Amino acid sequence: MTYLKQHSIRSFEGHHPNLAEGVFVDPSAVVIGDVTIGTDSSIWPQTTVRGDMHSIKIGARCSIQDNSVLHITHAGPYNPDGFPLNMGDDVTVAHSVTLHGCTIGSKVLIGMGTIVMDGATIEDEVVVGANSLVPPGKTLKSGWLYVGSPAKPQRELSQGEREYFSYSAANYAKLKDRHIAALNKES
Repeated sequence: MTYLKQHSIRSFEGHHPNLAEGVFVDPSAVVIGDVTIGTDSSIWPQTTVRGDMHSIKIGARCSIQDNSVLHITHAGPYNPDGFPLNMGDDVTVAHSVTLHGCTIGSKVLIGMGTIVMDGATIEDEVVVGANSLVPPGKTLKSGWLYVGSPAKPQRELSQGEREYFSYSAANYAKLKDRHIAALNKES
């Protein structure tokens, strides 16, 4: 990762980000603290992944796109355990999404501008439509498209939509490799 600037990936109070092989972090993105990112995942421009008061775990082949914010809920008097942010594999997080102290399963697509709040759970194989709000503590069940504010189930996913999860993950894994190569040429 010779392209990375020193300030893109930062330790905080003894917690160091742990990036697996093939991870891409755009130089304009910031990853701080207790963050684990799985193989072939990508963090795109102007994204913040801030594990400063709890942990963030991002699985393999996840794409966290431009201007997204990933944060946690700290443990304190009003929430003794807090909420970490945990994400499975093959997740595509579109532009300007906020994920806050929630759990995201594997093979999930989260549409642009969506907000997923504290303690919410999105199970495996779910599509969340653009500009949706997943309220605190809500669970989105596997195999459904959810839209709205608050997010509500619209219909079951088609077989093609279920297959798209793996396609999207593989596509972004290839694209991040091209970005790494271009940035390494510039270094």
